[in-house]
Amino acid sequence: MDVRLGYKQTDIGVIPEDWETPAIIDAAPKIIDYRGRTPRKLGMDWGGGDIPALSARNVKMGFIDFDEECNLGSESLYMRWMTNGDAAREDIVFTTEAPLGNVALIPDDQRYILSQRTILLKTDSARVYSPFLFQLMLSDRFQKLLAENASGSTAQGIQRKKFETLRIACPPVVEQCAIATALSDVDALLAGLDRLIAKKRDLKQAAMQQLLTGQTRLPGFQGEWEEKRLGDTASLKARIGWQGLTTAEYLDSGDFYLVTGTEFSAGYIDWSHCHFVEQVRYKQDPNIQLRPRDVLVTKDGTIGKVALVTALPGPATLNSGIFVIRPLRDSFHPEFFYYVLCSRQFRAFLSQLAAGSTISHLYQKDFVSFVYRAPASLEEQEAIANVLGEMDAELTALEARRDKTRALKQGMMQELLTGRTRLV
Repeated sequence: MDVRLGYKQTDIGVIPEDWETPAIIDAAPKIIDYRGRTPRKLGMDWGGGDIPALSARNVKMGFIDFDEECNLGSESLYMRWMTNGDAAREDIVFTTEAPLGNVALIPDDQRYILSQRTILLKTDSARVYSPFLFQLMLSDRFQKLLAENASGSTAQGIQRKKFETLRIACPPVVEQCAIATALSDVDALLAGLDRLIAKKRDLKQAAMQQLLTGQTRLPGFQGEWEEKRLGDTASLKARIGWQGLTTAEYLDSGDFYLVTGTEFSAGYIDWSHCHFVEQVRYKQDPNIQLRPRDVLVTKDGTIGKVALVTALPGPATLNSGIFVIRPLRDSFHPEFFYYVLCSRQFRAFLSQLAAGSTISHLYQKDFVSFVYRAPASLEEQEAIANVLGEMDAELTALEARRDKTRALKQGMMQELLTGRTRLV
């Protein structure tokens, strides 16, 4: 293989000539490992403290999740437990199994107890900048290396000795700092987008609660709201039993789309994940040939998933696990009713059906009894749907921007962590 000027061939691939390939144990000569230690083994218990115990449950890919429940240890337990060293800001926490390979930085100067299936890496700062090693361990390349060296059939894990021998590509420390800074800047942008998306989702949920119950009225509307029963206001159609499709009839390509419910994504249909069927199957039942503005609800498996049909990429039909709902005599605005089915009211209805049972099927005889409230005016229903639709569009745009930013970071990691692109 030809190696371009300024680069060299190594056991882990082609890297710049001034880069090194240390083993993990050389990059992080102090690895603190308390796996298997429990309060009971120390003759103590968790109670009476406020020091978080970080387990693999808390260490997610790229961050520590403090929303996940964790045990809290006392001062005396901490002194008995953390005998080989303490966690410090920007030390690396790594999960060795269940799941394998999650990695995060200690975010602050608070004390932590290292609990189940986690180890702590303290880098040699003269040789390796900790945030750089953190970013490297997040990369697809390193995660693949972990998988190749893992063992276990049901739960993949890596032995400590094997982990310590894994080799990584390391530039000079000054370049490590530049790479880590560039990647962490993108992480900060992603975190900001995640917070904004979460805020917009909360605002949408609040708006749905207010607008779909009549607690808040849009300007210009005053008429009464009516209580409606689904069976009196809509037709429910589904593929009947004798028309059922076998999985062998699910085609990978074709002209006639098949919607099964697995393609529902954030309340809409991701047509790129659909299967296809033969024309004869599409024509079998005109009642389930999809139209724009159809409202779909899953009735088998994970019941109650909802999707709105917007633009159709081509002729489409349903498998047997979905109801298609259409208004009778203009009794409701389809987009308004779609948001009703996305609301807490419909979730509560499904919960009542499932009370005391392991419901795995939504029967039409039960579904038609769903009662909802709606403005008598279709114009008000449409106005409410438009407001919520605009909020959905804003969320979709933000999520697309976040996905694009994530893809950008992946590209940056491919370039920067292999030395193909140099920052210094």
